[in-house]
Amino acid sequence: MKPFLHGQDPERTFFECFDRILWRCSRTSRAPRGAMEYHMKRSAFAALGLLWAATLSSTAAQTVTRPDEKTIADAYVYLLGRALTIRQEHMDRAGPGFAYNAIKYNPLGSADFVNPNFDVAYLESWVALDDGNAAILEVPEVKGRYYTAQLLDEWGEVITNINERVFPSKPFGKFALIKPGSNAKIPADATPIMLHGSKAKLLGRVELKGDPDGAVKLQNQFKLASMGQPVIAAPPAIRMFDNKDLMGADIFDDVEPKLLSALDVAPNAGEMQQKVRAIAAYVATGSDARAVVDTQIKKLIPEFQDYAVTKVAPYRNHWAGGSPIIGQYGSDFWARTSINFVGIWGNNPGEVIYFGATRDADEKLLNGSNSYVIHFPADKLPENAVEGYWSVILVGVPDYRVVPNALKRYNFNNHSPLQKDPDGSLKIGIGPKPVGGVPESNWLPSAEGKPFMLTFRTYVPKDIVRQGQWQPAAVTMVK
Repeated sequence: MKPFLHGQDPERTFFECFDRILWRCSRTSRAPRGAMEYHMKRSAFAALGLLWAATLSSTAAQTVTRPDEKTIADAYVYLLGRALTIRQEHMDRAGPGFAYNAIKYNPLGSADFVNPNFDVAYLESWVALDDGNAAILEVPEVKGRYYTAQLLDEWGEVITNINERVFPSKPFGKFALIKPGSNAKIPADATPIMLHGSKAKLLGRVELKGDPDGAVKLQNQFKLASMGQPVIAAPPAIRMFDNKDLMGADIFDDVEPKLLSALDVAPNAGEMQQKVRAIAAYVATGSDARAVVDTQIKKLIPEFQDYAVTKVAPYRNHWAGGSPIIGQYGSDFWARTSINFVGIWGNNPGEVIYFGATRDADEKLLNGSNSYVIHFPADKLPENAVEGYWSVILVGVPDYRVVPNALKRYNFNNHSPLQKDPDGSLKIGIGPKPVGGVPESNWLPSAEGKPFMLTFRTYVPKDIVRQGQWQPAAVTMVK
């Protein structure tokens, strides 16, 4: 008898071999006695076969090595990055009127997502393709204001941006989005853009620039349509979770659909996915193994959350920001998962550099009960650091959503009616009530007793930002 191969079902293999032996024996007997003997003997040996198979399975389970803490941490953080984008696809699909390859034109001031952007007219879509069908994206001509059509894959990696900086030879017009290996016929006037897989996230932004009506008009000129009727797979099933209650060991249940549903272009994807499979195999051995992994994850989550807001990028002047790898992460899966966690769908530093603050100038956590001032000297104003525009927004921690307030004032940008001091400097006040010495027009409300984070965006940053020579002024508590 041949030995069992890895991955074979011992019980099934046992019965297949036993069936062949008994059937040959029964054919030497006279019917119907031979058939009766065959079935009786098969029944008699069934219990023995099941016991034997169970013993083999138990022995196999015991051979799965208990992983070390680093392997568990690496596998968890890597897979969490994909779980966050799967969660987002499920959330988007649950929205009213959702359809793949159909643009959702978000109303101005929409705040129902993580770290929202109130400085632009915003549009989004999930692109879904198959081998025989492309999608046609039309980008309007936009002059005198920031815009981009950003495409990302299902792991959060930027595929490209369509605008005058990235596509100077064709900053607008018709583009055919195709998947690798596509045989779709595309129009002659459509420039092909190959995605990383069969799905992608499209995010379009048009700067308001003090003219919201003009921005909305341009927003609605972005068009997306499928050429045909592609076969679209649903996202992998996943337990829905929030940023406070992240997944535990259950993230390793049914990992293959999570891994195989989207190509990861990271150079270490194969290595990391094997780690995920190793942890999944260990978790599957029983409740004790699951408890070991779950305990380790619970210890890891605070470390990861702290890393995501304070260590994912260089930390200067009490702000984390200026990372050169955001959007295209290479082998740094901790950075990719952190961006997916804090503000999903991060863009490349040529388009925008983000800064985040969770601590004040004394390195104490920002608290909505306190009053703070951000003071920009006249020679370090944020508008002098960008070719596009700047903005700052206050969001709660750990959900990273805007904090409701009576003024419905959540952010400032270079088009906000901010008052400067006589010396040309700029002060922004933050607190549960207007801050003394700061014009009320410059007050960003916080919620008493609740922690918060500030996200500072610099769109089309100048070299001084990209080279780490400029960052926002420190958040100083008023004592």
